[in-house]
Formats: sequence, C-alpha cells, structure tokens
Amino acid sequence: MKAGEAQSGKTERDENFPVASRLIAPQFRAVILAFYRFARKADDVADHPSLPPQAKLDALDALEASLTGARNSEPEAVALRAALASRNLSQAHARDLIGAFRLDVTKGRYRDWSDLMDYCALSAMPVGRFVLDVHGESASLWPASDAICASLQVINHLQDCAEDFARLDRIYLPEDALQRAGASYDDLAAPRASPRLRAAIVDLAQKTGALLDRGADLGGRVNDWRLACEIGAIVRLARANVGRLMKCDPLSERVHPGKGAFLWTSLVGAAEGAIARARGEGRPAAVGARGK
Repeated sequence: MKAGEAQSGKTERDENFPVASRLIAPQFRAVILAFYRFARKADDVADHPSLPPQAKLDALDALEASLTGARNSEPEAVALRAALASRNLSQAHARDLIGAFRLDVTKGRYRDWSDLMDYCALSAMPVGRFVLDVHGESASLWPASDAICASLQVINHLQDCAEDFARLDRIYLPEDALQRAGASYDDLAAPRASPRLRAAIVDLAQKTGALLDRGADLGGRVNDWRLACEIGAIVRLARANVGRLMKCDPLSERVHPGKGAFLWTSLVGAAEGAIARARGEGRPAAVGARGK
C-alpha cells in the first residue's frame, strides 16, 4: 500500500504544541511545514490501528525511498526532498524520524528512562535540530533543543498513555518506573489510574520537567528573535502540561489545555522568549544552512 492510504486527517493545527506557527518567519515556514507533513504521514502509517506490521514497514520504506529519490510514489516525501534540496539541507533528520516510526511498529515496550531517551533521539530530537538548521543556527544549540524536544515527546506519551495502550498495545512508560511504583501494564486498562500508576506518572512528569530545565536557556541563545518567541511559547506550554500531569489523571481527565488556555499560555511564553532573546548573551554565530 501507499503511505497516503493511511491518513488521520490531522494537521499542524491539531498538535499539542505549536508547529511552524505565525511566530516563525515566513521564509522558514514552508520548509518546516513540508517536514511536518512528511512526519505526519509517517506517523499515520505507524499508528494505523488495523494495518499489518509488515504493510506499515513497507509503507515507511516507500516514504524513505521517495525522500532519497529512489522512487517518487509518496508526494509528501517528494515535496520534502525538493524543499531540502532548494536550501541545501540534510535529509538526515527526516530519515531519523523514519527510524523512530519503524520502532513504533516493531517495539511496544521500554525498559527504562535511558531506553526511552534512545527512542526520543530518533522521534523528537531530530525535529528541533531540523528547525535550528533551517534558521542557520549553530549545532552547539542541539543539546538544549534535544532536551526540550525529548520533554515534549514524553509529555505526549504520558497524556496519551491509556489510548496508546488500548489502540496500539504500545506503552512508552518505562517498565522500571512502573515497577518502582508497584504499578503494572494492566493498570493502563482501568477507567481511572490507580494510586500506583499515578505515582509512576508523577515521577516521570518530574523527570520531564528536569529535561525542560536543561533546555530552558535555548530561547536566549538563538539568533533569530522570532524563533526565540516560538521556543518560549513551546516551553511555557510544556511547563503547564507538566503541571497538569502532576495533578490530573490522564486516564480519566483531560490533560490537554483548551483553546483559550493554549492561546494565552502561548502568548505569555512568546513574550518570555522575546525577553530572553533580548537579554541573551554569548549567542553562537549563525552558521548557515548545512549541506547533505
């Protein structure tokens, strides 16, 4: 099957965090959106509830082949290939994402936090690195970006833990975190989280907050002030979501913010990003687009 036959209908407007919002300068939005649409297509394939695993892997192979130019069957990949070539940007980040989606098909459990971070190194960190590359920012900023992006990924895992288990038999909550709290995989099937599962979620949320702290200075270190605003909005939303995960039960309560709260939190965060950018010291020089 073609990857295009697995469609969720989701767009960048449906994501939990801003994706190439109007804060991003217009000259950068098109290539970032091309990257997002490629990732969205791969995600739809990997998360299809009834497609057989081999069919998913074949569809992901077709996407990667269309990205590299070995074939032209997948329009989202062809569009991204052209967008990257026009700016002399690497395909490596997009290919890393394909690796993450292959893991989604073949691996449904994670041993510990380190195992989960290895997954995030493919599923989340390449996104931030790509956005930095598009803006011509220094690779010295990658570690801070990696920490933020990994935190966003874990937040989504915690918010969607029951749905991922029910629909896809996929559990991103590390096994050792559940064991320390006395919880089990079966707790995810209950209508409400047990005290044991809540303890595990709170522990993981605290670790996620620590990841955010590690990347908190990123907005003040980038050269592009509009990107600083976008980073500020994302970090503020992430902190708010971590706070809700500390208090709410994702099995029985809504954790995602409503539209009003999302907008207000984003605006506050954007302002914080602008202030951090204005006060930032020791920013690395822009390095320009990276080649393949």
